Amino acid sequence: MGVPDSPAARLQALFEGHRLTPTQRRIAHSMVRRAADVPFLSSVELAELAGVSQPSVTRFAVALGFDGYPALRKHLREVAPAEQSADSASYNEYQQAVEAEIENLKHLAELLADPRPVQEAGRLLAASRPLPVLGLRAAASQAYGFAYFAAKVHPDVRLLHEGGTMIHDRIDGAVRAGASALLCFALPRHPREVVDTLAYAKEAGLSVVTVADSAFAPVAKVSDLLLPAAVGTGLAFDTACAPMLLGRVLLEAMCDDLPDAQARLEEFDARAAARGLFVE
Repeated sequence: MGVPDSPAARLQALFEGHRLTPTQRRIAHSMVRRAADVPFLSSVELAELAGVSQPSVTRFAVALGFDGYPALRKHLREVAPAEQSADSASYNEYQQAVEAEIENLKHLAELLADPRPVQEAGRLLAASRPLPVLGLRAAASQAYGFAYFAAKVHPDVRLLHEGGTMIHDRIDGAVRAGASALLCFALPRHPREVVDTLAYAKEAGLSVVTVADSAFAPVAKVSDLLLPAAVGTGLAFDTACAPMLLGRVLLEAMCDDLPDAQARLEEFDARAAARGLFVE
């Protein structure tokens, strides 16, 4: 199997195996999101990027086994990617946003070189009857898209895309009906309600599979299996092409563990044709 080899993947590998505090996870998260720029940032600039104090950055470097931040930055520069090409340097801000999303998709492809986490997630989702799918605020559209397609092959998909006091009731109802897993889409900014809901789902006995923007996202601590897919941050609002594509990959993995998935799709197509549902 291939080994992921991108700036973000190298940073992920550097952080793995270390017990990081919440503040340190925040720094790590910020570094992964700006992987190409981080080797050239001062400790003060990194602190501003992560919204923490400069001493926190120093302590973070020491926690990773370096003498201080200068040693960490030296290490990062040694594994830094090639300089930006002249063509990409001349891109306008809209083109740069597209290029950044292309890099996010490349990183996702590298992560999928090891298909086992996605395959395990597919097995968990296929076996859960019903299957609750959670996504609030910015992640609501991701959850809706997954649930829309999943309902064509899974016998009982329950979309949870509106927060409030009843969300725990709906999880209780899913558990009583036999649910064994929950799929969550979690994107920045991360609502506190999502973290609380996932903690409640785990207490209720559900296995939590989460698609998040980073392995260091706040939902990591309340997820049994977290699948990262970075979002783009170059525009006023984040872009989420990689999380959406990862959701479709999860659908494929789930179909592989649903023996009647193809038959259900063929049945839907036959009914759609009989109803004249789509314009040919």
